[in-house]
Amino acid sequence: MKTVLVTGAGGFIGHHLVNFLVGRGYWVRGVDLKDPEYAATAAHEFIRGDLRLHDTCQAVTQGMEEVYHLAADMGGIGFISGSHAEITLNNTLISAHMAKAARDRGVGRFLFSSSACIYPTNLQTSPDVTPLSEDMAWPAFPEEGYGLEKIYMEKLCQYMTEDWRIPTRVVRFHNVYGPLGTYKGGREKAPAAICRKVALCPDGGEVEVWGDGLQTRSFMYIDDCVEGLFRLMQSEYSAPLNLGTDEMISINELVDIAAEISGKRVTKRHDTSKPQGVRGRNSDNTLIRQVLGWEPRIMIREGLVPTYRWIEGELARSQDEGVLAAAE
Repeated sequence: MKTVLVTGAGGFIGHHLVNFLVGRGYWVRGVDLKDPEYAATAAHEFIRGDLRLHDTCQAVTQGMEEVYHLAADMGGIGFISGSHAEITLNNTLISAHMAKAARDRGVGRFLFSSSACIYPTNLQTSPDVTPLSEDMAWPAFPEEGYGLEKIYMEKLCQYMTEDWRIPTRVVRFHNVYGPLGTYKGGREKAPAAICRKVALCPDGGEVEVWGDGLQTRSFMYIDDCVEGLFRLMQSEYSAPLNLGTDEMISINELVDIAAEISGKRVTKRHDTSKPQGVRGRNSDNTLIRQVLGWEPRIMIREGLVPTYRWIEGELARSQDEGVLAAAE
């Protein structure tokens, strides 16, 4: 069996990717600071380790033919807009040490998970944004902190291929969501946060929306995400590639869809003092269709149903556990 390392395997995307690869007959080693929070890992070997450390990266890449490097310090807009130093330092250490370890251990292929946050913020000032194509990344004007480190690492992957002859793959994620993802605590993304707020809201109640709700995004369901990662790794394409849907919706529309799924009537209370990120962002999928002959297909109304139901169930379970603990 081909040996594969998934970094960030305790996180949302990494956990699903491990399951995907194991299901296709790969021998998978996962590594993260923490175990998966909501379900046991399917990895053949799971190592709890700090990838900011050189020695950890050297150890976990030993004997690996392919590396899916997903590990990163990240979260929703509230976290990434207020933690620039922490995020930039941690992610620089993680990715630089992983790149060196890939060279030192003779890894056959190395995939780096970048982000749509690398795109120039001056191109994303309107909700009716022009879809972002891969060639728009330069001249660079990425989001502070998180986006800046990601675009730096994209160039390092290019240099790894040119100088060290290591085949690299670079994927630019556009807002991934689905079951088993973080849905509370400050690091959750918009779909999970909205689902949680709606699930906790009584019928006829009020849901807080950060900003005026007119800001737009595209959202990709987790099943499409891991399928796209696998297809890109198997391809011969080494330049950065968008991975997301091109279905752009507003945050207000996202609330409406979640409310529709819940069967509740809700009103929106907009808080324009909260972080809301760029005004509009959407993926141009022209290149991924050309390169992979495929693109993410699960639209938000379909993917948000299992996401909402899972979050709703988690909240109910937590409430039941709280009542039981109080009774004891």
